[in-house]
Amino acid sequence: MKVVTPKQMSDIDNAAITKIGIPGVVLMENAALRVVEEILKELVTVKDRKILVFAGKGNNGGDAFAVARHLFNKGALVKVYILAEKESITKDAGINLSIIDKMGVDTAEVTDASDTEDIKTELERADIVIDGIFGTGLKGEVKGTAKKIIELINSSKRTVIAIDTPSGVCGTTGNVLGAGIKADKTVTFALPKLGLIVHPADGHVGELVVADIGMPEKAIADIDIKTHLLDRSFISGLIPKRAVESNKGDYGRVLILSGSTGMTGAGILSAGAALRTGAGLVYLGVPALLASIYDAALIEAVIVPLEDEGKGILSQSSAAHVLGKLQRMSAVAVGPGLSTGEGVHEIVRNVVCHAQVPVILDADALNVLAGDISLLANLRADAVLTPHPGEMSRLTGISIDEIQKDRIGVSREFACKWKVTLVLKGSKTVIAFPDGNIFINTTGNSGMATAGTGDVLTGIIASFVGQGLTAANAAIAGVYLHGLAGDNAARIKGEHGLVAGDLVEELPYAIKQLSEGAGS
Repeated sequence: MKVVTPKQMSDIDNAAITKIGIPGVVLMENAALRVVEEILKELVTVKDRKILVFAGKGNNGGDAFAVARHLFNKGALVKVYILAEKESITKDAGINLSIIDKMGVDTAEVTDASDTEDIKTELERADIVIDGIFGTGLKGEVKGTAKKIIELINSSKRTVIAIDTPSGVCGTTGNVLGAGIKADKTVTFALPKLGLIVHPADGHVGELVVADIGMPEKAIADIDIKTHLLDRSFISGLIPKRAVESNKGDYGRVLILSGSTGMTGAGILSAGAALRTGAGLVYLGVPALLASIYDAALIEAVIVPLEDEGKGILSQSSAAHVLGKLQRMSAVAVGPGLSTGEGVHEIVRNVVCHAQVPVILDADALNVLAGDISLLANLRADAVLTPHPGEMSRLTGISIDEIQKDRIGVSREFACKWKVTLVLKGSKTVIAFPDGNIFINTTGNSGMATAGTGDVLTGIIASFVGQGLTAANAAIAGVYLHGLAGDNAARIKGEHGLVAGDLVEELPYAIKQLSEGAGS
């Protein structure tokens, strides 16, 4: 599903109105009807129910006035608070305001802090609150009367439905500008807005409903949209197919370079995930001193002992062995639990500069790159990098805080600059591609914020590349499947006790869901 910025949505609206000829007031009416449908889902009937509607002077307010009209017609006890002088409200919003005034809907202007005195009392009596104050039209910090009203609504603990965007939330970045409505449900129109998908808006949006308001596809197609939301139907089409007549060699040879003293679990999780997602052969290159640990833990993987000079960390002399192995592989993953000794540096440099099969770089491989990011200019094959925000900070020199404020922008810039697929892990994991396209994940939960889950993701992506997916599609499918497995495991075990191994065991069932089109 495409995701748009408020500017792009405005361009789409304008195209529908000026080029195709749909009156703006018609789109406003369709939007209002969709909001009323969601209100009815909450209340079943609105007859004699107390409903407060808060409206600004722009199109968001116009939607709110139209919603108030329909609720009033259905017998609701509606009161509309208008955060502007009525005379300042024009165009389509003005049309809808004029209609509710003539119908006798109770309206009140709130243009000064002193006008808010009765709102707290009215909120205590309300069955539901409708937010139509700013929408995506907010230009700066919320201050004064509007800020006070938003704070009153949030403290009331009433059920709140936001129209298009919770007021105070930036529709582009998801940042809260001074104060933001905390909605239980947000009904957005035609396409999801970028700011509703990313953190920190996820604490304000509640349930997100993307409502069809009859926006013509042509109006959307003419806009260059490069941000997308992952959905199950799309991912289901990416899962590698299994032929009746086939053998293990048909599903890829995956090499995972991993391991150091005290960090053996990382490679075990990565290899287990690769096997559980369908890789035909998984080779785990590990320090020779530790090989027996992997032999005992992974009976299905091929353990490749590599020279470590008896220290439990790969040595420089193992680099040639690794390059020799790569000639027979379909994909190579480097990083889980490797540590960062000089031998590891040499191996990462060699893989990045010489591998002719897709490369997945994670964990300690990323730490090596952070010391010499220019190595990426030597890539001879497609690469997928899977940093968490801390690793991304080391790769870019940008603070974690700044990265988290603009995950999409930072990811897009990095992927375009270095011509790689970048997976920036975290809530709503971002997958960025060299052509500027961005995909935002919709699966996963806080229980996955535990050691080893990133290693699982590395194994999944490597497995999918080995089975023939492009690096880009492997990253997309891998991220979604990883989160889906985590969601399934959390439903059984809860989020607090989730461990990375639970995801590995859940992977076959999650793939089965996707292959069969099963519900979440």
